[in-house]
Amino acid sequence: MVYTENEILQYVEENDVKFVKLTFCDLLGKLKNISILSSELAVTFEHGARITAKKIAGFEAAGGRDLFLFPDAQTMTVLPWRPQQGRVIRMFCYIRYADGTPFEGDGRYFLKKAMKAAIAAGYCFRFGTSSEFTLFRKDDNGLPTKTPHDFAGYCDVAPDDKGENIRRDVCLTLEQMGIHPISSRHESGCGQHEIDFNTASALKAADTLLSFKSAVRSVSDTHGVYASFMPKPLRNDCGNGMHISFNIFPDSDMLEETPSDGNDLLKYAAAGIMKHIREFTFFTNSTVNSYERLGEFSAPRDIIWSDEEGSQLIRMAPDSDNTCVELRAADCVCEPHFVIGLVIYSALDGISEKLELPPKNSGSERLPSTLEEAMNCAEASLFVKKHIPANILEVLLRYRREEWREYTTAYDKEAFEDKKYFYNL
Repeated sequence: MVYTENEILQYVEENDVKFVKLTFCDLLGKLKNISILSSELAVTFEHGARITAKKIAGFEAAGGRDLFLFPDAQTMTVLPWRPQQGRVIRMFCYIRYADGTPFEGDGRYFLKKAMKAAIAAGYCFRFGTSSEFTLFRKDDNGLPTKTPHDFAGYCDVAPDDKGENIRRDVCLTLEQMGIHPISSRHESGCGQHEIDFNTASALKAADTLLSFKSAVRSVSDTHGVYASFMPKPLRNDCGNGMHISFNIFPDSDMLEETPSDGNDLLKYAAAGIMKHIREFTFFTNSTVNSYERLGEFSAPRDIIWSDEEGSQLIRMAPDSDNTCVELRAADCVCEPHFVIGLVIYSALDGISEKLELPPKNSGSERLPSTLEEAMNCAEASLFVKKHIPANILEVLLRYRREEWREYTTAYDKEAFEDKKYFYNL
């Protein structure tokens, strides 16, 4: 259900809401929030809530200027894992400067611009995600271990699949938040699981991913296990990826020429993504650990497409009436608003240029093999520089180059990755 600001204020009064979580994402894809008393919500709707930008990863791009969170009323949801007496509600926020102008590092603002560009070109995108995570046991002190929660395989059932009840509770929790998963299963890796979501608007799909991660973490903790979205938490097992699927619907009233075949749009869009993917892999796969997953256990490395199961970058059936484009490279630790926005821009580029989709399973290019290579591709990309604000790209590159330096100079690289990612992603 979509609420207005006045309806939310009324809901707060009538439903014993005591706290409001104002939620946003830093530039590294980590979910953040501040809490306010519900009595402050009316003022916050009007004037925002100030945050200390310099303490948030990437937000130093604001150049010392104050930043304010403005809750998006349309994203209001009750947090089911919080008490029912003295309820807690949550809203995603837009981030603005004191004068009301948007902060360039606000991923939701970036994605809304991409959506408006698509509408202006005469197209509407619908996105869905399929996201993987791994459950690990905790020790006697409640700290995460690297021992998987179970040793089941793809689509196995209980009792081999020990995460069945956890997935069920995650899905029920998400339903209470107004988010509707379409399927869940045990995946191929030990302790690994996947939950799939139906298509929605680009902004809703990105917000849903963040809500999903928060729900998985919270529900898993109540079951006494630890959930990790680290792309490659176990060296010799499957990594955790995120498949992004989309379809495109043309608006004939906006187009001078209506495509004769809707599948032509998807072919052009897929070709656009294949053209630019090396340039924005830095965003889809944003950590050192991300590149240990690519090229293993059917995770893609080659920039090819196919309509069959395999390790292709894009899966689609361009001659089918029910096809969509499925991008298989990303992982869940990315900033999803920026990633989906760049997917839209690259797809629009393919459509506007009517790029030809190469033959199936054909292509000589590969995704970057390291974070360093991905950074170099992004830094040299006119496509990335056209769409990512210069101050944001500069800050992101600085963060990740320092991360790469720490990794390459670490004596025990596996220990570095565990400390950097396992306990935080």
